[in-house]
Amino acid sequence: MRGSWQAFPPLVFSLLLLMLPLKDISTSPLSGRAQSTLVSGGTSNGHTCLGCVLVVSIIEQLAMFHNCTAKEAIERLCNYLPEILNFQGICYLVAELYGPELIKLLKYKLNADVVCHSIKLCKQNAGQPFCHLYHHPTMGLNKAVRKANRIVRNSKVLKNTAGFSSICALPILVKLCEKIKYVIKNNLPYEDFDGDKFSAFPTLRGYHWRGRDCNEGKATVYPGRRPDNWDVERDSNCNGIWGVDPKDGIPYEKKFCKDAESKGIILLGDSAGAHFHIPPEWITAAQMSLKSFSDLPVALTNELDWPHFSGTTGFLNSTIGGWTDSLYLRLRRRNHCNHRDFQNISKNGGSSKNLLELMKSLARNQLLDNPAIIIYASIGNDVCNGRPDTVAHMTTPNQMHSNVMQTLQYLNSQLPNGSHVILTGLVDGRFLWDQLHSRYHPLGQLNKDITYEQMYSFLSCLQISPCNGWMSSNETLRNLTSERALQLSNVLKEIARSEMFANFDVFYMDFPLGKIVEEWHKLGGESWQLIEPADGFHPSQISSALGTGIIWQKALSEWPHVLGKENPFNKQIEDVFKDQGGH
Repeated sequence: MRGSWQAFPPLVFSLLLLMLPLKDISTSPLSGRAQSTLVSGGTSNGHTCLGCVLVVSIIEQLAMFHNCTAKEAIERLCNYLPEILNFQGICYLVAELYGPELIKLLKYKLNADVVCHSIKLCKQNAGQPFCHLYHHPTMGLNKAVRKANRIVRNSKVLKNTAGFSSICALPILVKLCEKIKYVIKNNLPYEDFDGDKFSAFPTLRGYHWRGRDCNEGKATVYPGRRPDNWDVERDSNCNGIWGVDPKDGIPYEKKFCKDAESKGIILLGDSAGAHFHIPPEWITAAQMSLKSFSDLPVALTNELDWPHFSGTTGFLNSTIGGWTDSLYLRLRRRNHCNHRDFQNISKNGGSSKNLLELMKSLARNQLLDNPAIIIYASIGNDVCNGRPDTVAHMTTPNQMHSNVMQTLQYLNSQLPNGSHVILTGLVDGRFLWDQLHSRYHPLGQLNKDITYEQMYSFLSCLQISPCNGWMSSNETLRNLTSERALQLSNVLKEIARSEMFANFDVFYMDFPLGKIVEEWHKLGGESWQLIEPADGFHPSQISSALGTGIIWQKALSEWPHVLGKENPFNKQIEDVFKDQGGH
Protein backbone atom coordinates (compact mmCIF):
# COMPACT_ATOMS: atom_id res chain seq x y z
CA MET A 1 0.00 0.00 0.00
CA ARG A 2 1.07 3.57 -0.41
CA GLY A 3 2.46 5.15 2.64
CA SER A 4 5.68 6.70 3.20
CA TRP A 5 8.58 8.29 4.85
CA GLN A 6 8.35 10.60 1.87
CA ALA A 7 4.88 11.39 3.06
CA PHE A 8 5.84 11.72 6.66
CA PRO A 9 8.04 14.81 6.98
CA PRO A 10 5.60 17.30 5.52
CA LEU A 11 2.91 15.87 7.77
CA VAL A 12 4.36 14.82 11.09
CA PHE A 13 7.67 16.64 10.93
CA SER A 14 5.73 19.77 10.09
CA LEU A 15 3.62 18.97 13.13
CA LEU A 16 6.65 18.52 15.32
CA LEU A 17 8.62 21.43 13.95
CA LEU A 18 5.65 23.74 13.66
CA MET A 19 5.13 23.91 9.95
CA LEU A 20 8.58 23.89 8.40
CA PRO A 21 8.20 21.53 5.43
CA LEU A 22 11.03 19.12 4.72
CA LYS A 23 11.06 19.78 0.99
CA ASP A 24 14.59 18.47 0.60
CA ILE A 25 13.80 14.90 1.56
CA SER A 26 10.12 14.43 0.95
CA THR A 27 7.47 14.48 -1.70
CA SER A 28 4.33 12.79 -0.38
CA PRO A 29 1.48 13.04 2.15
CA LEU A 30 0.14 10.91 4.98
CA SER A 31 1.12 8.06 2.74
CA GLY A 32 2.31 7.99 -0.82
CA ARG A 33 5.25 8.10 -3.16
CA ALA A 34 6.52 11.05 -5.13
CA GLN A 35 4.21 12.47 -7.73
CA SER A 36 4.74 15.10 -10.37
CA THR A 37 3.94 18.75 -9.83
CA LEU A 38 0.21 19.24 -9.78
CA VAL A 39 -0.94 22.11 -7.63
CA SER A 40 0.18 25.46 -6.34
CA GLY A 41 3.69 25.11 -7.65
CA GLY A 42 3.99 21.40 -6.83
CA THR A 43 2.91 18.78 -4.34
CA SER A 44 5.24 20.30 -1.74
CA ASN A 45 2.68 23.08 -1.35
CA GLY A 46 0.00 20.48 -0.72
CA HIS A 47 2.16 18.85 1.93
CA THR A 48 3.01 22.20 3.49
CA CYS A 49 -0.68 23.09 3.67
CA LEU A 50 -1.53 19.73 5.23
CA GLY A 51 1.24 20.08 7.80
CA CYS A 52 0.16 23.61 8.67
CA VAL A 53 -3.49 22.66 9.15
CA LEU A 54 -2.51 19.74 11.37
CA VAL A 55 -0.18 21.83 13.52
CA VAL A 56 -2.58 24.72 13.98
CA SER A 57 -5.39 22.29 14.78
CA ILE A 58 -3.31 20.59 17.45
CA ILE A 59 -2.19 23.85 19.06
CA GLU A 60 -5.80 24.98 19.16
CA GLN A 61 -6.93 21.65 20.65
CA LEU A 62 -4.12 21.56 23.21
CA ALA A 63 -5.17 25.03 24.38
CA MET A 64 -8.79 23.89 24.61
CA PHE A 65 -8.07 20.57 26.32
CA HIS A 66 -5.70 22.05 28.90
CA ASN A 67 -7.61 25.31 29.25
CA CYS A 68 -4.53 27.36 28.44
CA THR A 69 -3.43 30.05 26.00
CA ALA A 70 -2.14 29.32 22.49
CA LYS A 71 1.33 30.39 23.62
CA GLU A 72 1.24 27.88 26.47
CA ALA A 73 -0.05 25.21 24.08
CA ILE A 74 2.92 25.76 21.75
CA GLU A 75 5.30 25.46 24.68
CA ARG A 76 3.54 22.30 25.81
CA LEU A 77 3.88 20.76 22.35
CA CYS A 78 7.60 21.55 22.22
CA ASN A 79 8.12 20.11 25.71
CA TYR A 80 6.52 16.84 24.64
CA LEU A 81 9.25 16.26 22.07
CA PRO A 82 12.36 14.26 23.05
CA GLU A 83 15.60 16.14 23.56
CA ILE A 84 17.50 13.64 21.41
CA LEU A 85 18.44 15.10 18.01
CA ASN A 86 17.56 18.46 19.55
CA PHE A 87 13.86 18.16 18.66
CA GLN A 88 12.85 20.48 21.47
CA GLY A 89 15.34 23.15 20.47
CA ILE A 90 14.22 23.09 16.85
CA CYS A 91 10.60 23.26 17.90
CA TYR A 92 11.25 26.37 19.98
CA LEU A 93 13.20 27.91 17.12
CA VAL A 94 10.29 27.47 14.71
CA ALA A 95 7.84 28.64 17.37
CA GLU A 96 9.81 31.87 17.57
CA LEU A 97 9.20 32.39 13.86
CA TYR A 98 5.53 31.52 13.53
CA GLY A 99 4.26 31.53 17.09
CA PRO A 100 3.37 35.24 17.44
CA GLU A 101 1.22 35.24 14.29
CA LEU A 102 -0.50 31.97 15.24
CA ILE A 103 -1.31 33.32 18.69
CA LYS A 104 -2.69 36.51 17.18
CA LEU A 105 -4.91 34.67 14.68
CA LEU A 106 -6.17 32.06 17.14
CA LYS A 107 -7.31 34.84 19.48
CA TYR A 108 -9.92 35.68 16.84
CA LYS A 109 -11.23 32.07 16.85
CA LEU A 110 -10.20 31.51 13.23
CA ASN A 111 -9.95 27.85 12.25
CA ALA A 112 -6.84 26.13 10.94
CA ASP A 113 -7.85 26.41 7.26
CA VAL A 114 -8.20 30.17 7.58
CA VAL A 115 -4.97 30.57 9.58
CA CYS A 116 -2.90 28.58 7.10
CA HIS A 117 -4.25 30.42 4.06
CA SER A 118 -3.58 33.77 5.73
CA ILE A 119 0.06 32.96 6.52
CA LYS A 120 0.51 31.61 2.96
CA LEU A 121 1.30 28.03 3.91
CA CYS A 122 -1.89 27.05 2.09
CA LYS A 123 -2.33 28.57 -1.34
CA GLN A 124 -5.01 28.63 -4.00
CA ASN A 125 -3.92 28.85 -7.61
CA ALA A 126 -6.17 30.28 -10.30
CA GLY A 127 -8.68 27.70 -11.42
CA GLN A 128 -8.02 25.47 -8.38
CA PRO A 129 -10.56 24.85 -5.61
CA PHE A 130 -10.20 26.40 -2.17
CA CYS A 131 -9.03 23.34 -0.21
CA HIS A 132 -10.25 23.10 3.37
CA LEU A 133 -10.47 20.43 6.05
CA TYR A 134 -13.07 22.01 8.32
CA HIS A 135 -16.58 23.11 7.49
CA HIS A 136 -16.74 26.73 6.33
CA PRO A 137 -16.87 29.42 9.04
CA THR A 138 -20.22 31.14 9.53
CA MET A 139 -18.99 34.25 7.71
CA GLY A 140 -17.72 32.12 4.80
CA LEU A 141 -14.22 30.91 4.06
CA ASN A 142 -13.18 33.71 1.70
CA LYS A 143 -14.38 36.43 4.03
CA ALA A 144 -12.67 34.80 6.99
CA VAL A 145 -9.37 34.60 5.09
CA ARG A 146 -9.62 38.26 4.11
CA LYS A 147 -10.16 39.11 7.77
CA ALA A 148 -7.13 37.05 8.77
CA ASN A 149 -5.04 38.70 6.05
CA ARG A 150 -5.79 42.08 7.53
CA ILE A 151 -4.67 40.88 10.96
CA VAL A 152 -1.23 39.71 9.76
CA ARG A 153 -0.64 41.97 6.76
CA ASN A 154 2.10 43.95 8.52
CA SER A 155 3.90 40.90 9.84
CA LYS A 156 7.65 41.22 9.27
CA VAL A 157 8.13 37.63 10.36
CA LEU A 158 6.05 36.20 7.54
CA LYS A 159 7.80 38.40 4.99
CA ASN A 160 11.21 37.22 6.15
CA THR A 161 10.64 33.45 6.39
CA ALA A 162 10.29 32.71 2.68
CA GLY A 163 13.94 31.70 2.42
CA PHE A 164 13.76 29.54 5.55
CA SER A 165 11.81 26.75 3.89
CA SER A 166 13.99 23.70 4.47
CA ILE A 167 14.63 22.25 7.90
CA CYS A 168 17.59 20.42 6.40
CA ALA A 169 19.36 23.77 6.05
CA LEU A 170 19.73 23.89 9.83
CA PRO A 171 23.34 22.89 10.68
CA ILE A 172 22.24 20.55 13.48
CA LEU A 173 20.16 18.50 11.03
CA VAL A 174 22.40 18.44 7.95
CA LYS A 175 24.03 15.10 8.79
CA LEU A 176 20.75 13.41 9.77
CA CYS A 177 19.09 14.57 6.56
CA GLU A 178 22.03 13.25 4.54
CA LYS A 179 21.70 9.85 6.19
CA ILE A 180 17.96 9.70 5.54
CA LYS A 181 18.43 10.75 1.92
CA TYR A 182 20.99 7.98 1.50
CA VAL A 183 18.78 5.19 2.82
CA ILE A 184 15.76 6.42 0.85
CA LYS A 185 17.81 6.39 -2.35
CA ASN A 186 19.70 3.12 -1.82
CA ASN A 187 17.48 1.11 0.56
CA LEU A 188 20.65 -0.18 2.21
CA PRO A 189 21.92 0.13 5.78
CA TYR A 190 23.63 3.45 6.39
CA GLU A 191 25.91 1.88 9.00
CA ASP A 192 27.48 -1.09 7.20
CA PHE A 193 31.22 -1.07 7.70
CA ASP A 194 32.04 -4.25 5.77
CA GLY A 195 29.66 -3.70 2.84
CA ASP A 196 27.76 -7.00 3.17
CA LYS A 197 24.34 -5.21 3.23
CA PHE A 198 23.78 -6.10 6.89
CA SER A 199 24.26 -3.90 9.94
CA ALA A 200 24.72 -3.96 13.70
CA PHE A 201 22.81 -0.65 13.93
CA PRO A 202 18.99 -0.89 14.23
CA THR A 203 17.52 1.94 12.16
CA LEU A 204 18.45 3.70 8.90
CA ARG A 205 17.74 0.38 7.15
CA GLY A 206 19.73 -1.54 9.76
CA TYR A 207 18.76 -4.68 11.66
CA HIS A 208 15.16 -3.63 12.11
CA TRP A 209 14.96 -4.34 8.37
CA ARG A 210 17.28 -7.34 7.95
CA GLY A 211 18.98 -9.75 10.33
CA ARG A 212 21.63 -8.23 12.57
CA ASP A 213 25.23 -8.57 11.41
CA CYS A 214 27.31 -10.33 14.03
CA ASN A 215 30.68 -9.20 12.62
CA GLU A 216 30.92 -5.77 11.01
CA GLY A 217 34.59 -6.39 10.24
CA LYS A 218 34.10 -9.28 7.80
CA ALA A 219 32.00 -9.13 4.64
CA THR A 220 31.84 -12.94 4.56
CA VAL A 221 29.97 -13.06 7.88
CA TYR A 222 26.24 -12.27 7.64
CA PRO A 223 22.81 -13.85 8.22
CA GLY A 224 21.58 -16.40 5.72
CA ARG A 225 24.83 -17.83 4.39
CA ARG A 226 25.77 -21.49 4.55
CA PRO A 227 28.22 -22.07 7.42
CA ASP A 228 31.91 -21.73 6.69
CA ASN A 229 33.61 -24.98 7.71
CA TRP A 230 30.54 -25.76 9.82
CA ASP A 231 31.31 -22.72 11.96
CA VAL A 232 33.86 -24.59 14.01
CA GLU A 233 35.72 -21.44 15.03
CA ARG A 234 33.22 -18.61 14.50
CA ASP A 235 29.60 -17.93 13.70
CA SER A 236 29.75 -17.15 9.98
CA ASN A 237 25.96 -16.96 9.44
CA CYS A 238 25.01 -15.08 12.63
CA ASN A 239 22.44 -17.67 13.75
CA GLY A 240 24.18 -18.01 17.11
CA ILE A 241 25.19 -21.65 16.53
CA TRP A 242 28.92 -22.38 16.36
CA GLY A 243 31.75 -24.34 17.94
CA VAL A 244 32.21 -28.06 18.55
CA ASP A 245 30.34 -30.38 20.90
CA PRO A 246 33.02 -31.53 23.38
CA LYS A 247 31.17 -34.81 23.92
CA ASP A 248 31.65 -36.15 20.39
CA GLY A 249 33.75 -33.58 18.52
CA ILE A 250 30.98 -32.83 16.00
CA PRO A 251 30.46 -29.16 15.07
CA TYR A 252 27.15 -27.88 16.41
CA GLU A 253 26.18 -26.44 13.02
CA LYS A 254 26.66 -29.83 11.40
CA LYS A 255 24.84 -31.67 14.17
CA PHE A 256 21.87 -29.33 14.47
CA CYS A 257 21.50 -27.75 11.02
CA LYS A 258 22.99 -29.99 8.31
CA ASP A 259 19.70 -31.62 7.34
CA ALA A 260 17.40 -28.92 8.66
CA GLU A 261 16.46 -27.39 5.28
CA SER A 262 17.41 -23.94 6.52
CA LYS A 263 16.00 -21.00 4.58
CA GLY A 264 15.42 -17.31 5.05
CA ILE A 265 12.42 -15.12 4.36
CA ILE A 266 12.54 -11.99 2.21
CA LEU A 267 9.73 -9.54 1.64
CA LEU A 268 9.49 -7.48 -1.54
CA GLY A 269 6.77 -5.02 -0.76
CA ASP A 270 5.36 -1.58 -0.16
CA SER A 271 4.53 0.51 2.90
CA ALA A 272 2.09 -2.11 4.16
CA GLY A 273 4.93 -4.65 4.19
CA ALA A 274 7.31 -2.12 5.75
CA HIS A 275 4.50 -1.48 8.24
CA PHE A 276 3.92 2.25 7.91
CA HIS A 277 2.42 3.73 11.06
CA ILE A 278 1.85 7.21 12.48
CA PRO A 279 0.95 6.92 16.16
CA PRO A 280 -2.48 8.54 16.56
CA GLU A 281 -1.25 9.99 19.87
CA TRP A 282 0.93 12.34 17.85
CA ILE A 283 -2.13 14.10 16.43
CA THR A 284 -4.63 13.64 19.27
CA ALA A 285 -4.39 16.47 21.79
CA ALA A 286 -6.03 14.51 24.60
CA GLN A 287 -3.43 11.72 24.31
CA MET A 288 -0.28 13.76 23.80
CA SER A 289 2.51 13.42 26.36
CA LEU A 290 6.25 13.11 26.59
CA LYS A 291 5.81 9.34 26.57
CA SER A 292 3.73 9.37 23.38
CA PHE A 293 6.66 10.88 21.47
CA SER A 294 9.34 8.65 23.00
CA ASP A 295 9.55 6.51 19.84
CA LEU A 296 9.92 9.52 17.56
CA PRO A 297 13.69 9.21 16.91
CA VAL A 298 13.39 5.51 16.02
CA ALA A 299 10.32 6.11 13.88
CA LEU A 300 11.94 9.00 12.06
CA THR A 301 15.09 7.06 11.21
CA ASN A 302 12.95 4.11 10.06
CA GLU A 303 11.05 6.25 7.54
CA LEU A 304 7.92 6.04 9.71
CA ASP A 305 7.92 2.29 9.11
CA TRP A 306 8.00 -0.35 11.83
CA PRO A 307 9.39 -3.48 10.08
CA HIS A 308 10.47 -4.95 13.41
CA PHE A 309 6.74 -5.37 14.24
CA SER A 310 5.59 -6.33 10.73
CA GLY A 311 3.69 -9.43 9.67
CA THR A 312 6.52 -10.82 7.56
CA THR A 313 9.76 -9.89 9.33
CA GLY A 314 8.71 -8.65 12.78
CA PHE A 315 10.72 -9.93 15.73
CA LEU A 316 10.15 -7.50 18.64
CA ASN A 317 7.07 -7.17 20.84
CA SER A 318 4.85 -4.43 19.48
CA THR A 319 4.81 -1.08 21.25
CA ILE A 320 2.22 0.37 18.86
CA GLY A 321 -0.79 -1.70 19.90
CA GLY A 322 -1.86 -5.22 19.03
CA TRP A 323 0.80 -7.90 19.09
CA THR A 324 3.65 -9.12 16.90
CA ASP A 325 3.31 -12.28 14.84
CA SER A 326 5.42 -12.78 11.74
CA LEU A 327 6.33 -15.37 9.15
CA TYR A 328 9.95 -14.97 10.21
CA LEU A 329 9.20 -15.77 13.86
CA ARG A 330 7.17 -18.80 12.85
CA LEU A 331 9.88 -19.99 10.49
CA ARG A 332 12.44 -19.52 13.26
CA ARG A 333 10.30 -21.46 15.75
CA ARG A 334 10.00 -24.23 13.20
CA ASN A 335 13.76 -24.34 12.71
CA HIS A 336 16.07 -22.41 15.04
CA CYS A 337 18.83 -22.62 12.42
CA ASN A 338 16.90 -19.89 10.57
CA HIS A 339 17.71 -17.38 13.33
CA ARG A 340 18.17 -13.82 11.99
CA ASP A 341 17.69 -14.87 8.35
CA PHE A 342 15.20 -12.24 7.19
CA GLN A 343 15.15 -9.20 4.92
CA ASN A 344 12.40 -6.62 4.61
CA ILE A 345 13.05 -5.07 1.21
CA SER A 346 9.96 -2.92 1.19
CA LYS A 347 9.57 0.72 0.35
CA ASN A 348 6.92 3.29 0.96
CA GLY A 349 5.36 3.65 -2.46
CA GLY A 350 6.58 0.25 -3.67
CA SER A 351 4.78 -1.11 -6.74
CA SER A 352 5.40 -3.53 -9.58
CA LYS A 353 6.93 -0.56 -11.43
CA ASN A 354 9.73 0.15 -8.96
CA LEU A 355 10.36 -3.14 -7.17
CA LEU A 356 12.95 -4.11 -9.79
CA GLU A 357 15.06 -1.14 -8.74
CA LEU A 358 14.38 -1.87 -5.09
CA MET A 359 15.62 -5.44 -5.47
CA LYS A 360 19.16 -4.25 -6.06
CA SER A 361 19.39 -4.01 -2.29
CA LEU A 362 18.69 -7.77 -2.02
CA ALA A 363 21.46 -9.60 -0.16
CA ARG A 364 21.58 -13.21 -1.39
CA ASN A 365 24.56 -15.03 -2.84
CA GLN A 366 23.50 -17.77 -5.22
CA LEU A 367 26.53 -19.91 -4.42
CA LEU A 368 27.18 -19.25 -0.73
CA ASP A 369 23.75 -18.71 0.82
CA ASN A 370 20.76 -20.78 1.87
CA PRO A 371 17.57 -20.78 -0.25
CA ALA A 372 14.92 -18.21 0.60
CA ILE A 373 11.17 -17.73 0.63
CA ILE A 374 10.29 -14.55 -1.24
CA ILE A 375 6.98 -12.88 -0.45
CA TYR A 376 6.02 -10.53 -3.30
CA ALA A 377 3.39 -8.19 -1.86
CA SER A 378 2.69 -4.90 -3.55
CA ILE A 379 -0.94 -4.83 -2.51
CA GLY A 380 -2.17 -1.42 -3.60
CA ASN A 381 0.17 1.01 -5.31
CA ASP A 382 -0.45 -0.28 -8.80
CA VAL A 383 -3.97 1.12 -8.59
CA CYS A 384 -3.38 3.91 -6.06
CA ASN A 385 -2.21 7.40 -6.91
CA GLY A 386 -3.15 10.97 -6.07
CA ARG A 387 -3.89 12.12 -9.62
CA PRO A 388 -7.24 13.69 -10.46
CA ASP A 389 -7.42 11.31 -13.46
CA THR A 390 -6.44 8.41 -11.24
CA VAL A 391 -7.67 5.56 -13.48
CA ALA A 392 -5.46 6.72 -16.36
CA HIS A 393 -2.38 6.31 -14.12
CA MET A 394 -3.13 2.83 -12.80
CA THR A 395 -0.94 -0.06 -13.89
CA THR A 396 -2.52 -2.00 -16.76
CA PRO A 397 -2.62 -5.83 -16.85
CA ASN A 398 -0.02 -5.87 -19.64
CA GLN A 399 2.28 -3.59 -17.68
CA MET A 400 1.78 -5.71 -14.58
CA HIS A 401 2.75 -8.86 -16.45
CA SER A 402 5.89 -7.23 -17.85
CA ASN A 403 6.93 -5.73 -14.51
CA VAL A 404 6.46 -8.92 -12.52
CA MET A 405 8.19 -11.11 -15.10
CA GLN A 406 11.22 -8.80 -15.04
CA THR A 407 11.25 -9.07 -11.27
CA LEU A 408 11.07 -12.86 -11.34
CA GLN A 409 13.78 -13.13 -13.98
CA TYR A 410 16.05 -10.98 -11.82
CA LEU A 411 15.29 -13.14 -8.78
CA ASN A 412 16.12 -16.23 -10.81
CA SER A 413 19.58 -14.78 -11.42
CA GLN A 414 20.12 -14.07 -7.72
CA LEU A 415 18.42 -16.68 -5.55
CA PRO A 416 20.02 -20.01 -4.57
CA ASN A 417 18.41 -23.09 -6.05
CA GLY A 418 15.54 -24.48 -3.99
CA SER A 419 14.03 -21.08 -3.19
CA HIS A 420 10.31 -20.25 -3.38
CA VAL A 421 8.29 -17.20 -4.44
CA ILE A 422 4.77 -16.44 -3.21
CA LEU A 423 2.90 -13.77 -5.18
CA THR A 424 0.26 -11.94 -3.13
CA GLY A 425 -2.79 -10.44 -4.81
CA LEU A 426 -3.94 -6.87 -4.38
CA VAL A 427 -6.32 -5.89 -1.60
CA ASP A 428 -9.90 -4.78 -2.18
CA GLY A 429 -9.58 -1.26 -0.78
CA ARG A 430 -13.30 -0.47 -0.80
CA PHE A 431 -13.04 -1.70 2.78
CA LEU A 432 -11.49 1.66 3.74
CA TRP A 433 -14.43 3.86 2.79
CA ASP A 434 -17.00 1.37 3.98
CA GLN A 435 -15.49 1.19 7.47
CA LEU A 436 -14.20 4.71 8.05
CA HIS A 437 -15.90 7.44 6.06
CA SER A 438 -18.45 8.37 8.74
CA ARG A 439 -16.12 7.88 11.71
CA TYR A 440 -14.17 10.70 13.33
CA HIS A 441 -10.50 11.03 12.44
CA PRO A 442 -8.15 11.31 15.48
CA LEU A 443 -7.81 15.01 14.71
CA GLY A 444 -11.58 15.41 14.97
CA GLN A 445 -12.26 13.35 18.07
CA LEU A 446 -12.04 16.20 20.59
CA ASN A 447 -14.63 18.42 18.92
CA LYS A 448 -16.39 15.83 16.78
CA ASP A 449 -15.72 17.96 13.71
CA ILE A 450 -13.51 15.99 11.28
CA THR A 451 -14.56 12.69 9.72
CA TYR A 452 -12.45 10.48 7.50
CA GLU A 453 -14.60 11.60 4.59
CA GLN A 454 -13.47 15.17 5.23
CA MET A 455 -9.82 14.12 5.54
CA TYR A 456 -10.01 12.06 2.32
CA SER A 457 -11.59 15.01 0.50
CA PHE A 458 -8.96 17.44 1.81
CA LEU A 459 -6.09 15.22 0.64
CA SER A 460 -7.73 14.78 -2.72
CA CYS A 461 -8.23 18.54 -3.13
CA LEU A 462 -4.54 19.11 -2.31
CA GLN A 463 -3.77 16.38 -4.88
CA ILE A 464 -1.69 14.44 -2.35
CA SER A 465 -4.13 11.61 -1.62
CA PRO A 466 -2.44 8.22 -1.28
CA CYS A 467 -5.31 6.65 -3.21
CA ASN A 468 -7.89 8.73 -5.00
CA GLY A 469 -9.52 5.57 -6.30
CA TRP A 470 -10.50 4.10 -2.93
CA MET A 471 -10.42 7.15 -0.64
CA SER A 472 -13.29 8.74 -2.50
CA SER A 473 -17.00 9.38 -2.02
CA ASN A 474 -17.48 8.32 -5.65
CA GLU A 475 -18.76 4.75 -5.45
CA THR A 476 -18.30 4.19 -9.17
CA LEU A 477 -14.64 5.16 -8.89
CA ARG A 478 -14.11 2.91 -5.89
CA ASN A 479 -15.62 0.01 -7.83
CA LEU A 480 -13.46 0.72 -10.90
CA THR A 481 -10.35 0.74 -8.70
CA SER A 482 -11.25 -2.63 -7.19
CA GLU A 483 -12.01 -4.00 -10.65
CA ARG A 484 -8.53 -3.04 -11.84
CA ALA A 485 -6.99 -4.48 -8.67
CA LEU A 486 -8.72 -7.79 -9.40
CA GLN A 487 -7.43 -7.76 -12.97
CA LEU A 488 -3.88 -7.28 -11.73
CA SER A 489 -4.29 -10.04 -9.15
CA ASN A 490 -5.41 -12.35 -11.95
CA VAL A 491 -2.19 -11.53 -13.80
CA LEU A 492 -0.22 -12.70 -10.77
CA LYS A 493 -2.35 -15.82 -10.50
CA GLU A 494 -1.74 -16.68 -14.15
CA ILE A 495 2.01 -16.17 -13.83
CA ALA A 496 2.10 -18.56 -10.86
CA ARG A 497 0.08 -21.10 -12.85
CA SER A 498 2.02 -20.99 -16.10
CA GLU A 499 5.60 -19.83 -15.54
CA MET A 500 8.56 -21.92 -14.40
CA PHE A 501 12.00 -20.86 -13.20
CA ALA A 502 15.23 -22.75 -12.64
CA ASN A 503 15.92 -21.69 -9.05
CA PHE A 504 12.47 -21.40 -7.48
CA ASP A 505 8.85 -22.44 -7.77
CA VAL A 506 6.06 -19.85 -7.81
CA PHE A 507 2.76 -19.79 -5.90
CA TYR A 508 -0.11 -17.34 -5.65
CA MET A 509 -2.46 -16.39 -2.85
CA ASP A 510 -5.20 -13.77 -2.56
CA PHE A 511 -4.71 -11.03 0.00
CA PRO A 512 -6.69 -12.56 2.91
CA LEU A 513 -8.70 -9.48 3.95
CA GLY A 514 -11.99 -11.36 4.33
CA LYS A 515 -10.42 -13.99 6.56
CA ILE A 516 -8.63 -11.35 8.63
CA VAL A 517 -11.95 -9.60 9.26
CA GLU A 518 -13.60 -12.90 10.16
CA GLU A 519 -10.85 -13.80 12.64
CA TRP A 520 -10.99 -10.37 14.25
CA HIS A 521 -14.75 -10.54 14.65
CA LYS A 522 -14.35 -13.90 16.37
CA LEU A 523 -12.06 -12.18 18.88
CA GLY A 524 -14.70 -9.53 19.54
CA GLY A 525 -13.12 -6.77 17.47
CA GLU A 526 -14.64 -4.31 15.01
CA SER A 527 -13.67 -4.01 11.36
CA TRP A 528 -12.48 -0.39 11.52
CA GLN A 529 -9.80 -1.39 14.02
CA LEU A 530 -7.99 -3.23 11.23
CA ILE A 531 -7.06 0.10 9.58
CA GLU A 532 -4.38 2.54 10.72
CA PRO A 533 -6.27 5.40 12.42
CA ALA A 534 -3.93 8.29 11.56
CA ASP A 535 -3.72 7.77 7.81
CA GLY A 536 -6.97 5.85 7.34
CA PHE A 537 -5.32 3.67 4.75
CA HIS A 538 -2.79 1.08 5.92
CA PRO A 539 -3.37 -2.27 7.67
CA SER A 540 -3.06 -1.89 11.44
CA GLN A 541 -0.81 -3.91 13.74
CA ILE A 542 -3.76 -6.17 14.53
CA SER A 543 -4.47 -6.77 10.86
CA SER A 544 -0.83 -7.52 10.19
CA ALA A 545 -0.58 -10.11 12.97
CA LEU A 546 -3.84 -11.84 12.03
CA GLY A 547 -2.79 -12.00 8.38
CA THR A 548 0.39 -13.80 9.36
CA GLY A 549 -1.48 -16.73 10.87
CA ILE A 550 -3.73 -17.06 7.82
CA ILE A 551 -0.83 -17.00 5.35
CA TRP A 552 1.15 -19.49 7.45
CA GLN A 553 -1.74 -21.94 7.64
CA LYS A 554 -2.28 -21.77 3.89
CA ALA A 555 1.38 -22.49 3.22
CA LEU A 556 1.42 -25.27 5.80
CA SER A 557 -1.61 -27.00 4.32
CA GLU A 558 -0.97 -26.43 0.60
CA TRP A 559 2.82 -25.98 0.20
CA PRO A 560 4.48 -27.51 3.29
CA HIS A 561 7.78 -28.00 1.47
CA VAL A 562 8.07 -24.21 1.22
CA LEU A 563 8.37 -23.90 4.99
CA GLY A 564 10.73 -26.83 5.42
CA LYS A 565 10.47 -29.49 8.08
CA GLU A 566 10.46 -28.91 11.81
CA ASN A 567 13.94 -29.18 13.25
CA PRO A 568 14.09 -32.01 15.83
CA PHE A 569 17.11 -30.34 17.46
CA ASN A 570 15.36 -27.10 18.42
CA LYS A 571 15.28 -27.96 22.11
CA GLN A 572 18.96 -28.88 22.11
CA ILE A 573 19.82 -25.62 20.36
CA GLU A 574 17.95 -23.75 23.10
CA ASP A 575 19.76 -25.73 25.82
CA VAL A 576 23.20 -24.97 24.39
CA PHE A 577 22.78 -21.51 22.84
CA LYS A 578 19.83 -20.03 24.80
CA ASP A 579 18.42 -17.15 22.70
CA GLN A 580 21.20 -17.54 20.10
CA GLY A 581 22.48 -14.05 20.71
CA GLY A 582 19.08 -12.42 20.41
CA HIS A 583 18.11 -10.18 17.54
